[in-house]
Amino acid sequence: MKRTEVDLNSICIPSENIVAREIEDEFIIVPLVTGIGNAEDELFTLNETGKALWKRLDGKKTLSDIIDEFYGEYEGERKEIENDVLGLISELIRRNILAVLG
Repeated sequence: MKRTEVDLNSICIPSENIVAREIEDEFIIVPLVTGIGNAEDELFTLNETGKALWKRLDGKKTLSDIIDEFYGEYEGERKEIENDVLGLISELIRRNILAVLG
């Protein structure tokens, strides 16, 4: 059964069912399998912060590790950064763009 819940100890990786490319400063995620997105939402793009998060999803770092790195790089309260990271990760999992390893 596919894991869909995440916590700070979760490790996430990009799904095998997508292709992600950076094209002219835009980071675009395209589903390879029907049913990942819908007709109105087939492509998914990430902003600069989303790209920084994506590049850290290496299958080794926990979400807590990534949040710690962000806390050192970005301004804001740790809890706010944590909520933002967990929110985006949850959305990407819901859309089958990410998979949870542990």
